[in-house]
Amino acid sequence: MTSALPNPMTGRTTSRKALVRRPSPRLADGLVTHIDRTPVDPALALRQWEVYVVALRAHGWETVELPALDDCPDGVFVEDTMVVHRNVAVMGRPGAESRRPETATAEEAVTGLGCSLNRIREPGTLEGGDVLKIGDTLYVGRGGRTSGDGIRQLRAALEPLGARVVAVPVSKVLHLKSAVTALPDGTVIGYPPLVDDPAAFPRFLPVPEESGAHVVLLGGGKLLMAASAPRSAELFADLGYEPVPVDISEFEKMEGCVTCLSVRLRGLYG
Repeated sequence: MTSALPNPMTGRTTSRKALVRRPSPRLADGLVTHIDRTPVDPALALRQWEVYVVALRAHGWETVELPALDDCPDGVFVEDTMVVHRNVAVMGRPGAESRRPETATAEEAVTGLGCSLNRIREPGTLEGGDVLKIGDTLYVGRGGRTSGDGIRQLRAALEPLGARVVAVPVSKVLHLKSAVTALPDGTVIGYPPLVDDPAAFPRFLPVPEESGAHVVLLGGGKLLMAASAPRSAELFADLGYEPVPVDISEFEKMEGCVTCLSVRLRGLYG
């Protein structure tokens, strides 16, 4: 299955690429902030990650594997390293100092793919898991990992490109996208007990399970989501979407979800 789509106006092709990084054998030593720490099986995590990568490839995404960072337990959550809008990658500055070494290899990868670069600079902090993109609107969670200064810097970098940056509160979960993501039609989905302000979004659909709030849009109405949310999968199927469940139990123990295991780059021209 190809990951390149022709642009009928220019004849150029756009590609769909996903940056991924295999989990560190020290995954269990990663940061946990809003849930109790439970035992993690690193070998099972690696197998689950491999299935996740295969699922992306099977649905037309070309995966780009970043160098392994065995000394960075949270490095598998590669989405936190950046925010990409159009062909511009804004490299984050993680709120957790232990995660800052993760950005260098991610920056090298997006540069190699032809992205223009910008960076969040000290004292600002911003992690990609706090950014929910719906069209040209970027909702950014202001919470424990992303600061007001980081949001201001992101706004300055992307609003000249036509983006609209909207800050929303995050206090009940690690990142904004730990609480909400969005369906292909732009409807925001979330598990109500973990969403600070559902009214911040023009359209909000509650889901019955915490892990049901997280979907990756694969294209063609297909939604990559956690196998731990079967009732949410039924809801999405009733709405005409096709759930693609994957087991990510070991990453859920570390406050991870399907979105944070990759950076999806849509519409890069080649």
